[in-house]
Amino acid sequence: MPKVLIVDDTAFMRKLLRNILFSGGFDIVGEAENGKQAVELYKQHKPDLVTMDIVMPEMNGIEALKQIKSIDPQAKVVMCTAVGQEQMVKAAIKLGAKGYIIKPFQAPKVIEEVKKVLGLN
Repeated sequence: MPKVLIVDDTAFMRKLLRNILFSGGFDIVGEAENGKQAVELYKQHKPDLVTMDIVMPEMNGIEALKQIKSIDPQAKVVMCTAVGQEQMVKAAIKLGAKGYIIKPFQAPKVIEEVKKVLGLN
């Protein structure tokens, strides 16, 4: 069962993603509410995939992505973005993000993107 780390500064969004991913057969190994926590939890759990919000306090998703990729160049990170953040998503993809999902989350699209990035479909 692939291990996923969920990163979002909103508890509601984390819960929503947790429910979607759990129902898709994924193991949620941790949740972080900012980029700093995300980097620490990544080191601890070495998840198969990270869902990374872009706009967060303390350390944003782009900076956290950079740090995670410096720890593990093979890290699989999927950015979570609101409509209108396309430029940030492009920057994240250049830095090594493997894909993105758009808020508000639609369960089938989330599962499809995560499976695609993990090479499961």
